[in-house]
Order: sequence, then structure tokens, then C-alpha cells
Amino acid sequence: MSPELRAATAQDASGIAEIYNQIIRDTTITFAPVEKSETEIAAQIAEADAYLVACNDVQVVGFASFAPFRKGDGYSRVKEHSICLAQGVRGAGLGAQLLRALEDAARAQGVTHMIAGVSGENAAGQEFHARHGYQTVGHLPEIGQKFGRRIDLVLMQKTL
Repeated sequence: MSPELRAATAQDASGIAEIYNQIIRDTTITFAPVEKSETEIAAQIAEADAYLVACNDVQVVGFASFAPFRKGDGYSRVKEHSICLAQGVRGAGLGAQLLRALEDAARAQGVTHMIAGVSGENAAGQEFHARHGYQTVGHLPEIGQKFGRRIDLVLMQKTL
């Protein structure tokens, strides 16, 4: 059975936290050094321009969101997105489903460009975005820090 995609609610914060905090603790996929509380995640859900979850029955197995890329009216049609999946569902096409749903929501809001900021150590994330039409438009050497290391950030962009 394919996971259901739907808009996230504050009640999803616990499931999102479980996935995201494992990524924070164990990887350089995100440069965030401190785990997120359910309250912080509920606030992110409320503030995001779009926030989706993928659920198997009642369990959150993935989430995706987008928010402004930068402040200011000149960037109002440009959004930066994030996609995170539970370990057991990676590589099965769920990330692509979430990305398509995010891009559809962005188009409906008049967004013209999506940006992905991908860790230089996340080759799979860079390959995923390239397969879905994102082009590398910037490489910021050693801009992030995690686990006592400086890490590159790769900026990828897609015109919608």
C-alpha cells in the first residue's frame, strides 16, 4: 500500500520529530545541531507555505515543506524546500511523490522557482534532485558546520 500524502497538522509533530531528530543526531543531511521539540515542529508547520506528510496508516514516514528562500518582495516567487524520509522507506519513490506534490502546491501559489540546499556530503540528495530537473547553481565551500567539521552546501534550482 502506498503512503497517503496530505497536509501536515500539529498532531503530526511527534512523528515528524522522530524522523527529523534521527537525521539531526546521526547525519550531515541537515546542519542543524540540536534536536527539535514537538512544539518547534508544530510552529514550523504553521509558518510554512506548504507542509506535507506521508503516512502509512497513522504513522508518519516522511515529510516535506517549503518556505521563503529569502526575505523581501523580490523573492516572493522563490521557495526553498526540504524533504525527509524515515530510514525504512528511502529509495522506494516516496521522496519523488513528495517532491511532485510540493512542486504542484508551489505552482498553485504562483511560485516560479524552487531551491534545494543540499549538504555537500549528501551525494544521494544531490543525485535525487538532479534526476528531478534541479541544476546545481552554487557551491558554498565549508559554509556549514556539524560534528566538528566544516561542510559544503550545494544550491540546486528548478524553474517550475
